[in-house]
Amino acid sequence: MTLPDRIETEEQLEDVLTTPSRALVELASGLTGTIAVIGVGGKMGRTFAVRLSRAMKQSGANSRVIGISRFSDESCRSELERLGIETVTADANDISQVESLPDAQSVVYLVGRKFGTTGSEPETWAANTVPPVNVCRRYAGRPIVALSTGSVYDLSPVGAGGSTESDPTEPRGEYANAAVARERLFQWASARTQTPVCLVRLFYANDLRYGVIRDVADAIVEQRPIDVSVGSVNVIWQGDAVDHSIRALAYAAVPARPIIVAGPETVSIRYLAWRIAELLGREPYFVNESGPNALLGNAALAADLLGYPEVPLERMIRWTAHWVGLGGRGLGKPTNWEVKDGRY
Repeated sequence: MTLPDRIETEEQLEDVLTTPSRALVELASGLTGTIAVIGVGGKMGRTFAVRLSRAMKQSGANSRVIGISRFSDESCRSELERLGIETVTADANDISQVESLPDAQSVVYLVGRKFGTTGSEPETWAANTVPPVNVCRRYAGRPIVALSTGSVYDLSPVGAGGSTESDPTEPRGEYANAAVARERLFQWASARTQTPVCLVRLFYANDLRYGVIRDVADAIVEQRPIDVSVGSVNVIWQGDAVDHSIRALAYAAVPARPIIVAGPETVSIRYLAWRIAELLGREPYFVNESGPNALLGNAALAADLLGYPEVPLERMIRWTAHWVGLGGRGLGKPTNWEVKDGRY
């Protein structure tokens, strides 16, 4: 893909987000039958479904994508169908509804709950732990890529390169522990039903409408102080995160296998702020001092198996600064990268 210097409209943004890599088109050429994207109504679901569908069309594969969700937002369903994605309404927590889902040869699993956990912890645990068993039973033996999160880890020393797939999952907070439970249920159900699973532990996907880079840019424009107590992050373009996650179908295994998908750099929040401020002609304001630890992932395994992201860090920064400078729409969903106690 030839990367544009700037992204001016949401139509252009969606095109960049959903243009598949050559590697994804090659993977798609070997897919057959139906690929189910479960949880397609979430903020990354559209990118998953459309990028995969475009890869299939380019490869000439005899396959199709169906998007499955509760579709609490009917406009999301209408938009997917306009783009040629067949949709099915179902609640993954309801075993009877899952049992009635269409057959599929492969599954991309995006179900999960994070924000709003504090004060409604039972709902978060239910959303993150009940569906994995239901889905593994319905699609027993079919490869599943299940989107997880880097939050399954505790903070790690900034200079140590980030957590790896073999590090212990001993995080802080209700949401993160529910995410570990989601992985454990996938591991149990994978072994029980002989279903190959790849658990994608994602660290901070970025779309121009949300993500750590957008959060920092918004703070600069709104002249809000930037909390640098957690002073470093990994960031990856959402299109790359989706591309790598779908391609991880090739590495689904029994027992379930984790792969960290993240940007290759450990990025300083202060650096992000100063660079965005420079591009916007503004001044950043900081509060607190950076501690020695941060939530970081080491993407060396993903780089070896899947290659490096196509969109580099500097391009993401320049795209985001330009978008925010234009007054480009945001989703109003902050990442809360600065949270240290796991309370979301």
